[in-house]
Amino acid sequence: MKNVNLKTIFKTFIAVAAISTVFAACSKDKYEPQQVAGLSVIDAFPDTMSLDFYIDQTRVNNKRGLKFNDKIDYLNLFPGSRTLSIAKRDGRNALAHERFNMAPGVGYSLFILDTVKTNEKRFLRTEDDLSAPAADKAKVRFINLYNAMTSAVGAGLELGIEGKDTDLFTEKAFYEYTDFTAVDPGESITFNIKQGGVVKTTLPNVKIERGKIYTIYAKGNSAATIDSLKLGAAIYTHK
Repeated sequence: MKNVNLKTIFKTFIAVAAISTVFAACSKDKYEPQQVAGLSVIDAFPDTMSLDFYIDQTRVNNKRGLKFNDKIDYLNLFPGSRTLSIAKRDGRNALAHERFNMAPGVGYSLFILDTVKTNEKRFLRTEDDLSAPAADKAKVRFINLYNAMTSAVGAGLELGIEGKDTDLFTEKAFYEYTDFTAVDPGESITFNIKQGGVVKTTLPNVKIERGKIYTIYAKGNSAATIDSLKLGAAIYTHK
């Protein structure tokens, strides 16, 4: 049986999104179509804790622990029901786990949100639209992962571009996310995250490239005492 790099395969699949099957190794020297799913993992848990991420019984991040804002690019999974879990770095017991069904030919993002047993929102999984942006455009979506803790400060957030009169997205509460929308590329774009029209945090001087796909998310916790864990924003490219 020949070994095939599934990560490379899924990246190829993303680039040609119309393809619903990819090649994986089978018996002897022959190849037959084998469908895979893709999974990207983002640690959006506002804490200094270092985590391990598991798919079923396999630890994914062997070299070092996941920290707040760390991201694992798309991994390749055979479709079906998979158990995704987190544990303290080199710990034995899962802090949180959940079973998810993975559909063939689909890319997903999994956001780690919390390890507190009383918080039902431990993970957020999204199905990612990895189709190519329109000609001369990029694509952006927005996710509100800022845990405001109380309804008084928990009103929805907006995402806008500095200098634009109309916001890209409006009134997204904690745990809510938008579809991807087309935006113009630019060398130095400032994104504003607002609440009730008031800018709360920014992503300054971001380079948005033609043909690429981005997620911007609000992060942090209103109860945090460490500045890096308070309300902020992050952006990443889907790859």
